[in-house]
Amino acid sequence: MKFGSVADPEAVDFSLPPTHPDSWKVLKKEGTDFEVYVGCAKWNKQDLKGFYPRGTKDELVYYATQFNCIELNATFYNSPDKHQVEVWKNKTPGDFKFFPKIPQSISHYSRLLNVGEKVTAFCDAISLFEEKLGMSFLQLHDNYKPKDFDRLATFIKQYPKAIPLAVEVRNAEWFNDAGVSQALYDLLREEHRTAVIVDTAGRRDMLHMQLTAPAAFVRYVGANHSSDYRRLDDWLARIKEWHDGGLKSLYFFVHQNLEVESPLLARYFIDKLNQLLGLQVRGPHGKLF
Repeated sequence: MKFGSVADPEAVDFSLPPTHPDSWKVLKKEGTDFEVYVGCAKWNKQDLKGFYPRGTKDELVYYATQFNCIELNATFYNSPDKHQVEVWKNKTPGDFKFFPKIPQSISHYSRLLNVGEKVTAFCDAISLFEEKLGMSFLQLHDNYKPKDFDRLATFIKQYPKAIPLAVEVRNAEWFNDAGVSQALYDLLREEHRTAVIVDTAGRRDMLHMQLTAPAAFVRYVGANHSSDYRRLDDWLARIKEWHDGGLKSLYFFVHQNLEVESPLLARYFIDKLNQLLGLQVRGPHGKLF
């Protein structure tokens, strides 16, 4: 994942900003259920070179024995048909979940205009994941600006209620104007949708720390640098704070500028989170690489 990469990670202040005060409005200390899904963005051998044992015949089958979820970026490039979804579903164990990205034909090429049929086809397909569907997510183009806020609002309101949705905006104007960003997060709270939080070196503005639902959807991008583990330690402390405050779901996806190290970071995070909160989240075991 090259987005937000920098030449010199040493020059970046990686400290996490405080939780936005409005986040506490959606957290409720009711019950003890806390679901956690931690994984990578891809399962293909080319990106995770060295992760798969020699002789691995099906990468998804093996990946799903190591992690309990996948941030399904493959659907961004090609909207899956129903048969493809069923193939993926049937290759994975019962506790596995998919988090499919909305196709670029909707988000980038059509820019959310006249996409009703495409959205219906996409949602009809991913609904066949059934209990293995985690949350779909919309990632807008870097040049999609707040001037088209109403278009985004219409899309969010018309998106099928039965399909969980998270939203990631990237253009800096969404974050530079407090009124604009607040309007977006208020909309997401009203519609019970989730704001994606992105932690990447070159775009610290996207680390907005706004929870708009009792779920945190975090896309963590390491810099292939020793600081990656310290940054994860900071996230562990923050997640404990949210958990103690009533967070119900955590979806945490580990990226790298060079993805080969993603499983190592993810395993570190899973092991530490299990220790911290007394969980049993499934993660890689044995020797990696």
